[in-house]
Amino acid sequence: MSDSASTAQRRLWQVRDCLAPSSTATAIPFDPNCTSFPTRKEVPQITSAPPGAAWVWGPDDYIGRLNLLTPARVKAAAAEIRTGEIVCLNLPLHLPETPAFGRETFQHTIKTVIENYVYDDLYSMNTQSGSQWDGFRHFAHVASGGTFYNNTHGQDIVGEQANHKCSIHHWAEHGIAGRGVLLDYRTYANERGITYDPYDTYSISWEELYQCGKDQGIDIRPEAQGGDIKIGDLLFVRSGFIEAYNSKPSDARASLALRGHQGGSDPVQRWAGIAQGDKMLDWLHDCYFAAVAGDAPTFEAWPTQEAYHLHEYLLALWGCPLGEMFNLEKLSEKCRQNNRWTFFVTSAPANCHGGVSSLPNATAIL
Repeated sequence: MSDSASTAQRRLWQVRDCLAPSSTATAIPFDPNCTSFPTRKEVPQITSAPPGAAWVWGPDDYIGRLNLLTPARVKAAAAEIRTGEIVCLNLPLHLPETPAFGRETFQHTIKTVIENYVYDDLYSMNTQSGSQWDGFRHFAHVASGGTFYNNTHGQDIVGEQANHKCSIHHWAEHGIAGRGVLLDYRTYANERGITYDPYDTYSISWEELYQCGKDQGIDIRPEAQGGDIKIGDLLFVRSGFIEAYNSKPSDARASLALRGHQGGSDPVQRWAGIAQGDKMLDWLHDCYFAAVAGDAPTFEAWPTQEAYHLHEYLLALWGCPLGEMFNLEKLSEKCRQNNRWTFFVTSAPANCHGGVSSLPNATAIL
């Protein structure tokens, strides 16, 4: 959405609120200031959109559920800052040393401008080799023949007709800041005697996340259903990948990362993550998270155990930013020490016009 169009839309929402205050989103485009939104099963089918699409913020919207990060919600989230402790959520740029899915390794060169006085950095990198936000140009809805969020297509991304639809710079211009919620599933599983390898396929069910939250004192249902999840929250799930990565020798990590990722590959990429399924889809949608992220390379269990990927729903159908390989180790320690699992979080995606994805540049403040 252009700056002028974005400003006009915000003014329209403000005028609409003043003339006819409403707390329930009914007409499309939805007003992000509403306090109630339809469930996944209640969202009306949108013309020319794949079934299940929630392109509800207008035809020229390219920030999706980041619209939910309104000034009022961000201001309220600032109340989560109590101890002032700052936690970096990004892996060092050179990690993992061997990226998965055939992605390139990080290369860093120091350029001498004036010897002994002035130096520059030169980076060569794939933004999705380590800690990352998957942008809306990253993963399409497969069944519709390759439809990205809000009717964006491959020709909008590369080629002679390329434009800025769903470019990552739209996220950067809007900004990401709000209330984060951490579910430390890895610790929950260890305490319950649940054993699994983060480097192998393992599906974390909704029921397990619910019990994990319950052990932390959090009801992971949305507030509309009597739970503790607020509209616009940012979800973080620790499944143990970083812990497992740090425990393995370099050659073992490399061998596992180099598993195949194309059809017919043997062995294939296998990772623990969030389960697919209707219960999980309903929860992820109906909580109206502004974004979701985890420490696993794929966020969801990989390979998928269904005929679809959560990536398709989150990114292409709902416009929900999806983060992977966030470093949640220190955050989980701090949250446990404070016995508090919510915090203020901020992220500054790359302001790259035409960009697909980005480093998170994310920080939690407790």
